Amino acid sequence: MILPAAAGAVIDEAIAAGVFPAATVEVGSSASPIFTGAFQIDLAAPFDLASLTKVVATTTVMMELVQHGSLQLDERVSTFFGEWRGTDREIVTVQDLLEHASGLPARLLDAPPAGRREFEHEICAMPLEYAPRTRSVYSDLGFILLGFIAADRGRAPLDKLFERVMVRLKADLLTFSLPPGVRDLAAPTRPMDEDSRRGRVLVGEVHDNYAAALGAVAGHAGLFATAPAVGVFARAVLRASRGDADLPSPFSRELVTRFTTKTRVPGSSRALGWDTMLPTSSCGTRMSPQAFGHVGYTGTSLWIDPVRDRYFVLLTNRVFGAGTLDDMRTVRRAFHDALGDL
Repeated sequence: MILPAAAGAVIDEAIAAGVFPAATVEVGSSASPIFTGAFQIDLAAPFDLASLTKVVATTTVMMELVQHGSLQLDERVSTFFGEWRGTDREIVTVQDLLEHASGLPARLLDAPPAGRREFEHEICAMPLEYAPRTRSVYSDLGFILLGFIAADRGRAPLDKLFERVMVRLKADLLTFSLPPGVRDLAAPTRPMDEDSRRGRVLVGEVHDNYAAALGAVAGHAGLFATAPAVGVFARAVLRASRGDADLPSPFSRELVTRFTTKTRVPGSSRALGWDTMLPTSSCGTRMSPQAFGHVGYTGTSLWIDPVRDRYFVLLTNRVFGAGTLDDMRTVRRAFHDALGDL
């Protein structure tokens, strides 16, 4: 079905204003998609999901490891990395990384190093920005470490662990590596100014320069997907959160509830990987307090509201347009609020 006029107008106006050049959307329930839409691009075009990777891939793989007893959330980070040492950081756990409460800053000060070993050293040896568990600071670095932990405990690369879950869901085109025939259809992006690839147009190539340095597979970024493919994932999470027991691992009500419950870290809206609803956030003002979701730097977002039985996928390539992060936040809020009666 066609997207409601008010929500479609939000996207049309954003494109006209240059916030982003293209978008695809899907809105649905636990049973099926309700509305889909494509704006200045084909619905089958994959988008760079950026930080949606944190919840769709890395958090899901962590759920799988927890479910099978291969990982405990209270395990200390020092168990996994020999250089994670110091009285200020010894208490930090896997859960702290998931809740963005480890003390790590958002990014490195210098250009990204080349490869896992160098990233490990830089992250584990850098001073913490604040005392762990005293607050929450959104950190790509913490999720890079989580990607390494998942690969070690899962005994396979992160992308392969995630692929196994997606095969069970039958989610096509939700992947770290687009097939050659599909890659050319991806929504284009432009590198950041500090990226050594600046001046190029990236098509089917990961936008985040840290993920690129890690071979396009990282815990914080690297996934590509179409809106319908993200919808397949969203329906599984939504169904699990509403108690549907007929789902493959790791989509159980117990695990999804555990990972989407708001942290006790002071002043934080974070859960385990996921963010939770605040009236001031990108989900707008009309979702229930039980809603949870995430956004991506490139202009993507996914919000799920189990009380309303709805999910909302919005994929754009803001980083190929002129839109700022504030512009994108305004568009997201207006888009979700326009669907508030759905």
